[in-house]
Order: sequence, then structure tokens, then C-alpha cells
Amino acid sequence: MTYKITFKKSVAKDLKKIGLPESERILNKLTTELSVKADQLPELQGQFAGLCKYRVGDYRVVFIIIDDSVLILRIRHRKEMYRS
Repeated sequence: MTYKITFKKSVAKDLKKIGLPESERILNKLTTELSVKADQLPELQGQFAGLCKYRVGDYRVVFIIIDDSVLILRIRHRKEMYRS
């Protein structure tokens, strides 16, 4: 199944902090790989239960699957992702 990728508005800020080359690489991975295998990726636990994660290099993408679409909630460096 192929999922439609949608983004929360705050993701634009996350991508701006990352920088253009890295952002383009992440977006490319999201459209090619995440849209196909989103339901096969691991779920988070604890206070983030119900959300899923996807790794792109040193960056983590946190998302949720809603029907036939994937809503991207956050994109951050792995050391900053689960703080606050």
C-alpha cells in the first residue's frame, strides 16, 4: 500500500534548522521509502506510544498513520528528538 505523505506546519521549522542539502535528502527518502513501508516501521513506546519513527541518517522522523496517509509530526537530529 502506498501512503500519502502530509506534514504538520511545524515541520517547516524543523527542516529550516537542518539546512537545504540535508533537508532535500530527508524529503527524498520520505517520498520514496516512507510512503511505501510506513506500516512496517517500529512504534514508539512510553509517552510517545502510538507514534512511529523513521531513521534518515542522524535524523529521526516521527509520524502517525491515519487511514491511507502518513502525517509527519517532527523531524529532528537524533540527540534532540526525545527531549522536551
